[in-house]
Amino acid sequence: MKLRTLLFVCTLLLCGLSVAADQENPPSEQPMTLSASVKNLLNYARNFEGILYKRGGNSPESGFDCSGFVRYVFSRAEDVIIPHSSVAISKLGDYIRRHDLHPGDLVFFSFTNTISHVGIYLGNDQFIHASSTQTGSVMVSSLNDNYWAKHFTLARRIPTSADAAK
Repeated sequence: MKLRTLLFVCTLLLCGLSVAADQENPPSEQPMTLSASVKNLLNYARNFEGILYKRGGNSPESGFDCSGFVRYVFSRAEDVIIPHSSVAISKLGDYIRRHDLHPGDLVFFSFTNTISHVGIYLGNDQFIHASSTQTGSVMVSSLNDNYWAKHFTLARRIPTSADAAK
């Protein structure tokens, strides 16, 4: 009987250690291997940090608005053509829950009753976007920032060239 109790206690301890380890690294924080395509997309997007915001802008020379930035990055880095409207972009690809975000996914925000802002998720709760209010330029922000957390609405995954090769 003592051996059975000892085995039971050991099993509980091992399960507890496994659960504790999982809690230290929740699924969204587990290390992820990025495809070359997604790495290229993210690196390309980061090249435009500091480019000025311009309403209706769609190039580094003229400046970017949020959807113009996302459209430019996806068309140049992935040869994926998407519309120049955050509302229209929000209807593309697959719906993703926030805790299932992967780098390269698109994050959308609403400030009224409709989608009005979009950015590209970088990982670790960070996203890159053309911001009109904070810096007036392409910048990296945190989804955990009170302002962005309050207005986060949805996320979408747009198929990349790596997805098409599968």
